[in-house]
Parts: sequence; structure tokens; C-alpha cells
Amino acid sequence: RVSAMSILLRKIDHVLQGMATPLAIHLPSGQRIGPARPAVTLGFHDLGALTALGTGQVGALAEGLVEGRIWLDGSMRTLMAAAADLLHVQGAPVQAATQGWRQMLHRTRSLASHTPQRDAEQVQFHYDVSDDFYALWLDPRRVYSCAYYSDPAMPLAQAQEAKLDLVCRKLMLQPGERFLDVGAGWGGLLLWAAEHYGVDCTGITLSHNQYTYVQQRIAQKGLQGRVRVELCDYRALAPAQPFDKIASVGMFEHVGRAQMAAYFGQLQHLLRPGGLVLNHGITAAGVGYNQLGAGMGDFVEKYIFPGGELLHTSEVLREMAGAGLEMLDTENLRPHYAHTLWAWSDALEAQLDAAQHVLALRGGSKRAAKTLRAYRLYLAGSAMGFEQGWMALHQILAARPDGKIHHPPAGVIARELPGAQSVYPFRRDYIYSTTKKEK
Repeated sequence: RVSAMSILLRKIDHVLQGMATPLAIHLPSGQRIGPARPAVTLGFHDLGALTALGTGQVGALAEGLVEGRIWLDGSMRTLMAAAADLLHVQGAPVQAATQGWRQMLHRTRSLASHTPQRDAEQVQFHYDVSDDFYALWLDPRRVYSCAYYSDPAMPLAQAQEAKLDLVCRKLMLQPGERFLDVGAGWGGLLLWAAEHYGVDCTGITLSHNQYTYVQQRIAQKGLQGRVRVELCDYRALAPAQPFDKIASVGMFEHVGRAQMAAYFGQLQHLLRPGGLVLNHGITAAGVGYNQLGAGMGDFVEKYIFPGGELLHTSEVLREMAGAGLEMLDTENLRPHYAHTLWAWSDALEAQLDAAQHVLALRGGSKRAAKTLRAYRLYLAGSAMGFEQGWMALHQILAARPDGKIHHPPAGVIARELPGAQSVYPFRRDYIYSTTKKEK
């Protein structure tokens, strides 16, 4: 009679033989299976974690690594190469769209997960881990979103500045305009827009750490009269007058599917007629109710981004149109985010001792070690996900049409196309100009 363990080990051996990246396994019994000269080795302290390998549950393997039930010998890059091989052997890790009652269940959970209080708690869970921790692996401006590599050889700091300027150019920022940054992070875009484009900037965040940091940076730069940040939920923002331009960068992943119509409705309400809004965020690879399969979505929910939900670009465009926003330009920056995440991952890997130290100052060494392992896997795993095409990153530029149709008088040559109904020129050449303004 063949035991369940024999069947499992036979299956694991079959999986290992089909992988391009040599992976060896150490069993709880001390037995070793796999190639003699592996690129990466995983050691298992218990059989439960071993089952995850046989079934291709990469998320459960990641949890085992975080919780110390699995040990690793190898780099993050080789581990992710092995993980990609494992997932390809088992099948694409993008779950199929759910139907009927499962859609209703997803919506119910989404509604419950995205009240103003829950959103604040979930944002603070991630962004208030430790400013000093993030500073170890982000660029000097602490821009925590996809960079723009106009040259693949660019250093991260330069690529992040290129992204900030790309956002400003797409929005056609002009001196004196009122500009809103939804989810302002550590203030990189706010300060860049104020210093290089002369706009009046307002940023909102739910992170206490980021709020305090941005206030300090505004004061250090003497920008108190032109830049402000508020600790505020996007639903609660009620300015005295609408904004000329709005950016939301790396924020709408936290909104939730059930709140997406209200989110874009609020952006439309905050934007003046004829103004522009740019939504920059992670999108799903598949249509319908999709998330990363193989347990990866569950891992991110538990350890990194509680409440995060991804929509396919087609769904995002539908929600924007339903809110009265006209899509003008959509650009997929997926490989740029893979490159960004690898830069972050490599920077963190080079600072592991320092990262353990700063995290231990807040939560003790044991909790710090778990947090560090989770972030190492999250950064490298996300880089792999974007490289493989399991997720994407879209910048979507839209307008709130003002309904005005301007025709030039007879005999006068039009300088702009009639019917634009916004400041957008319906040409793309202006976006990729490399000349930035100095104010």
C-alpha cells in the first residue's frame, strides 16, 4: 500500500524535474531531494508546509517562510525564478472570474472592508510600519510607486523623478492652478509639482507617519503658502472650490471594488469642468472578479496590504465613464514596475541588518524578523508578478467635460480642435517632451 507521503514526495520530485531553476528540498526527516547543485534550497520543518509545495500554493510557501516553518538558502532573485517555474508547472496563477453568489460574496466583503475607519486602519498597517525602514530601500524622495525608466539603465532616483515629471506633463500643470494629490505618500509629487510647475498643491493621506513627514518637508522647503497636506479620507474632502488638476498615484488599489463608483464619483466632484485627472495604479491581468491565485493574494492580504483589491483596466474605464469622466489616454507601465520593484528588492537585500535593527526598535526582534521576511518576499514576488504579466500598472488620464463647443469665427484658423470640452489638446506629443519647468 502506497502511503500519502510517498505520493506527495513523488509529485514533488516530478515538479522539481520540470523546473528550469534547480531547486532542492530538505525534508523534516533530514532526507534531501532534488538536484545535486541547486540554485536555491528550501528546508521544511513540518509536513504541512511541504504539502503547499506539492500543490503549487506559493502563497502558503511564502507564509511558511515568514513564520519560520521553512528556511531558505539562496537569493530572492533565484527564489522567484524557482517560484515562477513552479507556477508555470502548476498553471497560470490568475484566478478565473467568479459568477453568481460568489460575486455577491466578494462585493459584501469589499463593502465591509472599505469603510472610512477600516481603510484608515489598513493604510496605517502598511505605511506606518517605520519611516526609517522605507528610507532604506526607497529613493531619497521616498516615492513609493512605479518609476518611469525612459532609459533602462537609469538609477532609481532618476527614474522616480522622470515619473513625477511625466505625471505633471500629462496633467498639463500650469502656474497657479489648484492641484490635488490623492494619497500623497511622503510628498514626492506634491513637492515636485510645486517646485517645478508653480501650482498650488493639496495632498491627502491616511498615514500618520506620512502626514507628519510631509508637513516637515513643506516647512523645510519654505512652501507653507503653496503646499498643504491633510490627514483626510478622500470621501471626506470638501474644498471651498474644485481643483483644476487631480492625481491619484498608487492609491486606488486600497479603494475596493465595491467603493470604486463612489471613488471616481468623488474625483469627478472635486474636479472643475474641463479639468484633468490622472489615475495611476495596479490593475488585474484578468477580467471579472480576479485576484492572484496560488494563495499569493491571500499572502498579500495577510502580511502586506489588507483590503487591497485589483480591477482589470476595462472595469476601471467603465467605472470612470459611469462617474462622468472621459478617458483621454491610457498607458501600461507594467515592465517599469517590475524594474522598480527589483530596484527596491535589491536595495533592501543590501540593507538586511539595518532593516532588522530599525524594525526591532518598534516591535522587538522577533516581530521585526517576520516583517522583514514578509517584505523581502513581497517586493521580489511582486517584481516577478509584473514581469510575468500577472499584474499590470496603468496610468489613465481623463477629463471632466465642460460641455462647451468652441468654433473659431469664419476665416480664423483654429488653434485647438473644436469639441475638446477640456484643456486636453487631443494630441500626445506634449506628454513626452523632456523639458521641465523651473519655478
